[in-house]
Amino acid sequence: MICIKLPAIPAKLPAVLLSMLLACSPLAQAQSAPQPRLRTVDVTAGIHIIKTELAITADQQQTGMMFRRVMGTNEGMLFVNDEPGVRCFWMRNTLVPLTIAFIADDGTIVNLADMEAQSDASHCSARPVRYALEVNRGWFAKRGLKAGLRLQGAPFEK
Repeated sequence: MICIKLPAIPAKLPAVLLSMLLACSPLAQAQSAPQPRLRTVDVTAGIHIIKTELAITADQQQTGMMFRRVMGTNEGMLFVNDEPGVRCFWMRNTLVPLTIAFIADDGTIVNLADMEAQSDASHCSARPVRYALEVNRGWFAKRGLKAGLRLQGAPFEK
């Protein structure tokens, strides 16, 4: 990245012009559209297979499901972190209501939380985890799947 020092912005610069300049910044544009589909891996929940996009990098995780209008019935997004920690999620700019599963290293669901679309309410793991899986809201409940279930798949194999 190349950084260029810009001259000070005059106090009389119209707010409209300033907002236009900020809207053209790469950071603003990165937050205004859905990210392209990510690499997927199959995760098994009982007899059900979830085609799971892997959000691994900080940028992928920050954008997550924001601005997407649909998620397939048996699709999800798995957030993968290097170290366990209490993970908290919100739904700002996320248009699809979701259920999140916070998952231990061995694939066991620690806790589930239903999340409303476009909400700033925070939903956190009950204990430190490395994984969080977002699926359509109610996906686990409709299948009778609860905390304690062990998910299977490459991310949870040692």
